[in-house]
Amino acid sequence: MKSNEDNFISRGCFISKDEENPIPKHICSKLEINDWLKDIEMPKTQKAFDFVEVRFKHNRKKIYKNINNIKLCVGDTVAVEISPGHDIGIVTMMGELVRIKMKKLNINPASEEIKKIYRKTRLSDVEKWNSVINLEEPTMFKARKITEDLNLKMKIDDVEYQADKTKAIFYYTSDERIDFRKLVTILSETFMVRVEMKQIGYRQETAQLGGIGSCGRELCCSTWLTNFKSVSINTARCQQLSLSPQKLTGQCGKLKCCMNYEYKCYLDTMKDFPKADTILKTKKGEAIIKKTDILKREMWLAYIDDTSNLIPIYIDKVKDIIKLNSKGIKPDDLESFAEKKEPEITFEIL
Repeated sequence: MKSNEDNFISRGCFISKDEENPIPKHICSKLEINDWLKDIEMPKTQKAFDFVEVRFKHNRKKIYKNINNIKLCVGDTVAVEISPGHDIGIVTMMGELVRIKMKKLNINPASEEIKKIYRKTRLSDVEKWNSVINLEEPTMFKARKITEDLNLKMKIDDVEYQADKTKAIFYYTSDERIDFRKLVTILSETFMVRVEMKQIGYRQETAQLGGIGSCGRELCCSTWLTNFKSVSINTARCQQLSLSPQKLTGQCGKLKCCMNYEYKCYLDTMKDFPKADTILKTKKGEAIIKKTDILKREMWLAYIDDTSNLIPIYIDKVKDIIKLNSKGIKPDDLESFAEKKEPEITFEIL
């Protein structure tokens, strides 16, 4: 069973050691937001924007209206309106940043669908919230047993209870379509709550579980990466990586997200390279490009008659050969353009 501090840390907050202020406070996490407008002074005549962004477990974020003009700051835990009931979340964004985000998401501030903030959480609210959080792990294991008894090919990854214990969200992964009618009925009767089933991908599952990547560091998705962009096998080909599935796939079973980090850099660099199907003509014979070292800006060429003998040439000199060929001139050979290797220094142990 998780401790109280572990429960709150999983939601991006911690319990203060000060007995006079036991309310959880915000700590650094991958969901923390940098307020780049905090140093900009707004006109005194301008009314403060009364919409606030609140986040919950598993990256869930929603916009709420502060109709009671409660004095809030980033990191405060608040009780918010949920239809029906109430929930507790952490304030992550305030002021003009919320206005910009609402405009980006096409959310109308006058919409009646936007719920309101009731109040800041009190000590009694936090205690009830913690007691509900303690139910999530036992509920998850019991729900897994129920799905196993029903022979459903799915995995319950996590459970999130609403703060008033009237609703529970069951996060699951599955490779096929699942009929939930019987499962939802059993879960609702067993735990006496309204049940919502929410499917997540294997990448989201790995981000929740965490782990150590092949690089030796903690997984990006569990520390800072929030947006999962698609990764194709062409990304690996462009970077001349081994196409072995064991080396390209991460712990989620999908292609590693880190292959996207340098992909655009490789694309920009390759714009300056000659095409791979270019044939270079010399008096000694025609040559083709066999291999390219993008970071060293070097290409390995070989004569068509002797493809086993690779000759390294920098791309600037390869372009010179292409220019000469375009003018109808054939250089003597490739060796005269080859990179001159420094002699290896050997040491003898006396």
